[in-house]
Amino acid sequence: MNSAPPPDQPPDQTSSAAEPRPGPTVGAAAAETAGAALADAPAGKTFMGQPRPLANLFSVEMWERFSFYGMQGILAIYMYFSATRGGLGIDETVALGIVGAYGGSVYIFSILGAVVSDRLLGPERTLFGSAVMIMLGHIALALVPGVPGLIAGLLLVGVGSGGLKSTAATLVGSLYSLEDPRRDAGFSIYYMGVNIGGLLGPLLTGFVQQEWGFHLGFGLAAIGMAIGLAQYALTRKGLPASVHTVPDPLPRSKYPAWAGVGVATVVAVLVLALSGVINAGNLADIMVGLSVVGAIAILATLLTSKKITPDERSRVVAFIPMFIGTAAFFALFQQQFTVITLYSDTRLDRVIGGFDLLGLGLLQVPEWQIPIPWVQSFNPFFIIVLAPLFAALWTKLGPRQPITPVKFGIGIILMGAAFLLFIPMAPVAAVPVLWIAMIMLCATLGELSLAPVGLSLTTKLAPSAFPVLMMALYNLSVALGTSLSGALAQFYSAENEVAYFGTLGAITISIGLLMLLIARPVRTGMRGVR
Repeated sequence: MNSAPPPDQPPDQTSSAAEPRPGPTVGAAAAETAGAALADAPAGKTFMGQPRPLANLFSVEMWERFSFYGMQGILAIYMYFSATRGGLGIDETVALGIVGAYGGSVYIFSILGAVVSDRLLGPERTLFGSAVMIMLGHIALALVPGVPGLIAGLLLVGVGSGGLKSTAATLVGSLYSLEDPRRDAGFSIYYMGVNIGGLLGPLLTGFVQQEWGFHLGFGLAAIGMAIGLAQYALTRKGLPASVHTVPDPLPRSKYPAWAGVGVATVVAVLVLALSGVINAGNLADIMVGLSVVGAIAILATLLTSKKITPDERSRVVAFIPMFIGTAAFFALFQQQFTVITLYSDTRLDRVIGGFDLLGLGLLQVPEWQIPIPWVQSFNPFFIIVLAPLFAALWTKLGPRQPITPVKFGIGIILMGAAFLLFIPMAPVAAVPVLWIAMIMLCATLGELSLAPVGLSLTTKLAPSAFPVLMMALYNLSVALGTSLSGALAQFYSAENEVAYFGTLGAITISIGLLMLLIARPVRTGMRGVR
């Protein structure tokens, strides 16, 4: 799901839980610095054998993911449902594009969150402020009617989620010294909270939306975030002192210049929006363009800098195929919030019950329709079940496990294969829910082969002078893929689903096969990094 899966572990370590959605954060590199600041692991009461503050961070992240994925589960249908069904009546293609653009913006905003954390507020205050923004965003969606509520809600949740994404791992890392043997297990427990939130969010908000309407569904997401925020506010002082400080304070003399850049950016966006250059129909394309331009700029900075060694430059070049592969993977994977949401609404047989339990006409089970967002809970469920098995597999294989480029290739191929599984159901009028479950199982197997190693690989390949910039590059690959999931959605329809799923599946499998073919040259370019 979308904070991050725990990194790939060396053979002598274990990791039990990965987060089902795209990856880690720009601020994650700072976790090492924060953790190193503690000479010894924190003492006192523990939570499942871990430092007590982990329970607080576990809770706030669980509720944040509950609210985030709960809201995202009903977002697309809220936009394209007609007013008589409680929606806004936005064109389906435009609605799916907005969902993709919004998802991509979260990863771009995470870069902004990292800058604010490192230069202005520090990780703890950035996380707290971001959580407040998220709650206010859900409240706006719940209480403010129409498009104004949609715009205010998505902006607040998007910026807030980016800020929280860039600081949460930092706070978890601050609870441990680098030598603390509990560190990996602590991250695994933390990410299990992420997956629990991702599992329950679509289930509960989807049920509330179907039974009582969209605004109560958004309201439930707001309540979930409020619960996590209240608990965090009451116990935030228990966190280590290191997270309450600003790592690299911005000199006050530079405040006016930064403020000027911020104001100019906001004004420019408003002018472009009011003039129609930026509109709801092209948001996904704009986010794709921003992600590409940002990635090119970062690559140019890294490859031309005199601060990196020849080995580091070779590693950055070796990361480029991984960047492309990650973007290709998430361009399909994130369609569970765009095309697959529409597919679940229009093509899925979601009716259960309607039969005589005993066959005697005495006990009739009433019909009930499964809420559309429930389909999105398959992925976190499979993650919770399968992540420990993958961790055990890699640990058992040890040095015999596939090298990282091979894992990437396998993950991409599995994702493409998941899309091809839609094709046999094209002639079927009402597709069984279990068929979607099988498709999401295939996609989750691909995710577990690719996503958990993405952060680890990025930190390993990062030049020592630019760890945060390298993490920003990784986030842009996820932003690019997520934005593409919205941009590609405009080509989908029930009439052309064979061509749509077949073409994207075949292209993605081809990218995965190419990754396998170049795996060894890429490994050579990684200069000793496995």
